[in-house]
Amino acid sequence: MHNKTDFIRRLPDSGAHFSKSESMLRRVHIDLILLLLLVALTIFGLLALYSASGESLSMMKRQLVFYIIAYCAMFTVAQLDMKSLMRWSPWFYGIGIVLLILTYFFGVNAKGAQRWLSLGFIRFQPAEALKIAVPVAVAAYLSVRMLPPKFGQVLLGLLIIALPAVLILKQPDLGTSLLICTSGLIVLFMAGLRWRFILGSLVMLLVSLWPIWHYVLEDYQKRRVTTLFNPEADKLGAGWNAIQAKISIGSGGFSGKGWLKGTQSQLDFLPESHTDFIIAALAEEFGLAGVLLLIALYFAIVIRGLLIAWQASTTFNRLLASSITLTFFVYVFVNIGMVAGLLPVVGVPLPLVSLGGTSLITLMLGFGILMAISTESKTKK
Repeated sequence: MHNKTDFIRRLPDSGAHFSKSESMLRRVHIDLILLLLLVALTIFGLLALYSASGESLSMMKRQLVFYIIAYCAMFTVAQLDMKSLMRWSPWFYGIGIVLLILTYFFGVNAKGAQRWLSLGFIRFQPAEALKIAVPVAVAAYLSVRMLPPKFGQVLLGLLIIALPAVLILKQPDLGTSLLICTSGLIVLFMAGLRWRFILGSLVMLLVSLWPIWHYVLEDYQKRRVTTLFNPEADKLGAGWNAIQAKISIGSGGFSGKGWLKGTQSQLDFLPESHTDFIIAALAEEFGLAGVLLLIALYFAIVIRGLLIAWQASTTFNRLLASSITLTFFVYVFVNIGMVAGLLPVVGVPLPLVSLGGTSLITLMLGFGILMAISTESKTKK
C-alpha cells in the first residue's frame, strides 16, 4: 500500500515526461496548439466537402492528396531558419515576378482568364506563390530600417506590393490581386504606419474609384458589384449565386437539415457548392450551430497566430506572422461576406474547407512559417 509521500514523489516524473514531449515538438518545429486547430478544421472541411460534392469519392481522394501534400509542405517550411528566409526573400519575390510575366505571355487560357503556367506534366498558378513572397519581401525590407517607416520607404513598400498586384489583375484575377495587396499592406500597417499616410491613402482610393470603375474593372467584375446591391434584378443570371446561397443559409435554421441531407447543394441549385459557396451548403446541413463552430475554429487559429506574432523574437518575424495571420482572417471574412451577400463575389475560397490544391498548399506554407516563428521564439526564451 502506497503512502502519501510515494504519490508526491512520482509527480516530477510525469512533469519531466511532458517537458520531454514539448522539447521534441520544438526540435521538429511544431506548434501543437496550431496543429490541432488545423487538423480539426481539416476534418470539418472533409465532412462538408463530401456532402457538397454530391458524395463524390473521386473528389474526396483528390482533396485528400492535396491535404497530404499541403501538410508535408507545412512541416517542411516549418524547418526553415527565418534569417535564411529573410536573406533569400528578394530572390523569391523576383522569381515570382518573372513567373507572372511568363504567365502573361505564355499562360494557359481557361474560362477567359490566363492564370496558369503549364510544364506539360503539371500546371500551376504562379499568383499563389506571391501571396507568400510579397509579405515576406515587404517585411524583410522594413525590418532592417528604422520604424515607423518614412515616406520614401512607404512608397517603395507600395511599389513592391503594386507590381505583382497589377500583373495578376491583368490575368484577370481581382480576388487574388486584392488578397496580395492586403497581405503587403498589413505589413506596412503593423510596421507603425503613421495615420497621415493611412488617411492620405484612403483619400487617394476614393478619388481613384471612378477611373478604376471605368478603365480597370472588366464588365463581369462590374456586374458582380451591381449585383451585390440588387441580386433580384437578374435572378437567373448574375444574381443566381447570391440568391441560392441565401436560400441555403436560411433553410438550415439553427441545427440544420443533417449531414448529406441538404437539398440546395444535393440537387445542384447552389452553384460552386464545393468551392466558393461551400459555407452555404454547410449552413444548410449543419445550421447556424455548425457555422458558429466553424467560425470559432477560425477565430482560435487567428488568436493563436496573433499570439505567435506578439511573442516573435525579431521585427521581421513579428511583421510576417502578423501579415500571415490577418490575411488568413481576410480570406475567411471575404468568403463569408461574399456568400452572405455583404460583399461582391470575387472568387475567394473558404480556407481549408473549399476544394482546391494550389490555394490550400499556399495557406499551409504560411502556417509552416508561423510554426517556424513560434518554435524559434520559444527556443530563445
